[in-house]
Amino acid sequence: MRGSATDSPSAPGHRHLRRAAVPLAAAALLLPLFGAAPAQSAPGSAPDRLQSAFAAASTEYHVPQSVLLAVSYLQSRWDSHGGAPSVSGGYGPMHLTDARTAIATTEHFADGTEDARGDDARPALVPRATVPADSALPARLKTLPRAAELTGIPAARLRTDPAANVSGGAALLAAAQRQLGEPLSADPADWYGAVARFSGADDTATAAAYANDVYDVLRSGERRTTDAGQRVSLIAEPALAPDTAQLARTGLRTAGDDGAECPKSVSCEWLPAAYAQFGDNDYGNHDLGDRPASQRIKYIVIHDTEGAWDGVLNLIQDPTYVSWNYTIRSTDGLIAQHVKAKDVAWHAGNWDVNARSIGIEHEGFLTDPDAWFTEAMYRSSARLVKYLSTRYGIPLDRQHVLGHDNVPGPTASSVPGMHTDPGPYWDWAHYFQLLGHPFKKTAGKRGGLVTIRPDYAANQPVYTGCETAGEPCAAHASSEVRLYSDHDVNAPLIKDIGLGKAPTADVNDLSSRVSTGQQYAVADRWGEWTAIWYLGQKAWFQNPSKHPAAVPAKGLVITPKDGLTSIPVYGRAYPEKAAYPAGVPVQSVVSLPYTIPAGQKYVVGDEMPGEYFYAVTFTPESHQVVQGKDLYYEIQYGHRVGFVRAADVTVENSAG
Repeated sequence: MRGSATDSPSAPGHRHLRRAAVPLAAAALLLPLFGAAPAQSAPGSAPDRLQSAFAAASTEYHVPQSVLLAVSYLQSRWDSHGGAPSVSGGYGPMHLTDARTAIATTEHFADGTEDARGDDARPALVPRATVPADSALPARLKTLPRAAELTGIPAARLRTDPAANVSGGAALLAAAQRQLGEPLSADPADWYGAVARFSGADDTATAAAYANDVYDVLRSGERRTTDAGQRVSLIAEPALAPDTAQLARTGLRTAGDDGAECPKSVSCEWLPAAYAQFGDNDYGNHDLGDRPASQRIKYIVIHDTEGAWDGVLNLIQDPTYVSWNYTIRSTDGLIAQHVKAKDVAWHAGNWDVNARSIGIEHEGFLTDPDAWFTEAMYRSSARLVKYLSTRYGIPLDRQHVLGHDNVPGPTASSVPGMHTDPGPYWDWAHYFQLLGHPFKKTAGKRGGLVTIRPDYAANQPVYTGCETAGEPCAAHASSEVRLYSDHDVNAPLIKDIGLGKAPTADVNDLSSRVSTGQQYAVADRWGEWTAIWYLGQKAWFQNPSKHPAAVPAKGLVITPKDGLTSIPVYGRAYPEKAAYPAGVPVQSVVSLPYTIPAGQKYVVGDEMPGEYFYAVTFTPESHQVVQGKDLYYEIQYGHRVGFVRAADVTVENSAG
């Protein structure tokens, strides 16, 4: 099917939600799971109230407090999100799911109309999603009603009162322990099977991966202040060894990975994307390749689905739709692989990036701040990315682990339609800590570069348009920092000329924002403000010494060669005309509507040859990678990356 992306309300990568009427059953599978809820009462002068709630629930339901704390940490990192539900309809610190209540009737404002394939050699591909048929909600999406039955606490209170929510989670764990025929032991090691069942997984591999993560938290301990100002801590038990034999008594099915390309530390299933011919010499929904033998895999692209798990999996099995390599489930971190790494998925809206990347979708929604990504999802995703990094030699930095919102438009006309997920609420700092590559200071105080690194929890810039166009979004932690045209919060925002409109604070407007982990060359300083080179301009952000939004860094930068007043920026690194053999149409090397003026500097992410993967047929016999002699540098140009020709620039070390 073909159509406008604005007709594709649940397509992975589409954002911006408003209320509208849709069938309840369809929404349960495909549409965002969120809804209005009474605000949580502020803890005020009792910052230990939540810690006390865990202690009380432990006593009442005879579940070890450490087990409750570890399960809750993996579900929500102890946050309550003001009583709002997660992407999978989970409420409160125990992430009790009540999907039917959480379903909101919604209308999507697409954040872009990009051609997911992004290949000029073929017609644009912007398919229309089909809402799946009615289906019963799985048990993992309705644990809150069960908790209400067990505790006698009204469901509304379980959704909005963190202490009641903790009690509900304790009751579910105790019930699972009894069903396994296990005693309500005070020893955390005796609760492995119950924890596995609490995950909601229906197979042993996923349940075990979840339980193992919980016991990792128990062994390492955790301490943090929650989104509601609650101080919670879990004392480490490094020698804890759970009774993993309990897993065999859970009654869960045994699922095989069927050759899925995943690390052994996660639960992973092979659910192949559809690959079939249809219509008038058309096919989908990906291309067969031979990577990395034919072409290096350089990037991992992080997406969110903008749809619930079951509906999204229906889409990936539609040959007329688009594709991506992996999807990760919110509730328990289950990974489904759809496209082998050797093949090329249609996911990033830029054929050059598609051909050199692996795309990972995460069950979630950009514009609802509290459609939050679970700790189980973050950890599962990080393990997958570390595995892919090792297997394909992909550096673990923000120049190679990109958000979909960092992928450039391949041509000038495509720039306004590019997608903006996973958005400002994805916690890049936490994600890279899990990857084992935290963002650190790497230069002296006056270093020539900066790495963007605000305090995620404390950094809460105002965005608009999450539910209603122009209206403020709910206050929420963010990984992004706003840019101004001068060192003044009343100065105009930075304008992106490629978007063709005035900059705004809209949650999907990337014109004047930088993201955690991105690196930029310092252009100027003024008091507690720092200016960077960004989109060919000097862009300022607040960077107070006591609460810095960035840390000093060093590295390689490019600048236009002497004698050039400016140089072009490209959205793809394609070969020169002479490189194309007979039978392969020459792809135009056309610059974007951006330049780098003389004297400006931009951080180098990678050096690469100009390449083009020619693949326009169902069978792969004619597929080939065209490689040129021209070299390109990937640079951090604005919020998105860009490419410059090596022949146009000088590479130098930043001041450090």
